[in-house]
Amino acid sequence: MYSWSKTDDIKHKKKWAFFRFYEELNDFLPVAERKKEQKYYFWGSPSVKDAIEAIGIPHSEIEIILVNSVSVGFDYRLQAGDRISVYPVFESIDVTPLIRLKPSPMRSIRFIVDGNLAKLARWLRLLGFDTFCEVKIGKSEFVKKAMTEKRIILTTDRNLLKRKEVTHGYFVREKQKHLQIREILVRFDLHMQVKPFSRCMSCNGLLKNVARHSVENLIPEKVYTSYDEFKQCPDCEKVYWKGSHYDKMRKEIIHDIGR
Repeated sequence: MYSWSKTDDIKHKKKWAFFRFYEELNDFLPVAERKKEQKYYFWGSPSVKDAIEAIGIPHSEIEIILVNSVSVGFDYRLQAGDRISVYPVFESIDVTPLIRLKPSPMRSIRFIVDGNLAKLARWLRLLGFDTFCEVKIGKSEFVKKAMTEKRIILTTDRNLLKRKEVTHGYFVREKQKHLQIREILVRFDLHMQVKPFSRCMSCNGLLKNVARHSVENLIPEKVYTSYDEFKQCPDCEKVYWKGSHYDKMRKEIIHDIGR
């Protein structure tokens, strides 16, 4: 026989808490709900992580959560009337007095980019950043590789960033390639780490200077007779030289990174 007690009534009664999201976390919210406190209704005692992701914000974008002005972890259980302030990742700010919700910042920046951002991956490599991108890789394998190799996930799939295994990830907001590059450089403060033409755009290998005669059979005769300096990827053996394409890309780099 089914019964109901006052305890059950209290447990299942609709409650609410107040959330306020800061800075770029507002990008995930409807325009009408940005940069202001919003009322969140719930039953029982869900974790603050579940509530935040139900609102639409991946946990990997979050660094600090304050509940009633006290720093808490993702496992905090919501209470009726709580006031929650949620802040984005601070890669270069000392927040040690508060509870960081992810391991310490990645000092050696390495990226893993989903297939929808393949063009961005090529240009990040061109700027010298270690960037893995494989269009056909499955999501589970993708996340596993990111965690194993300590790579920051760059994606346009917010559900991917909600996976509990993900610790470092970023949802790319911009749609155009040159704006995406600027976005990433600013977001991770990478301008001083740019090393153009040091990686292979095709496979991510580090380029090496090679003797001219060693690539004679790998390039057009006209190129061989016109240029003296060459670089080669030891992984895929692709050859690079400072032709007209080099000048064009160099101008695009200057434009894209805002220098």
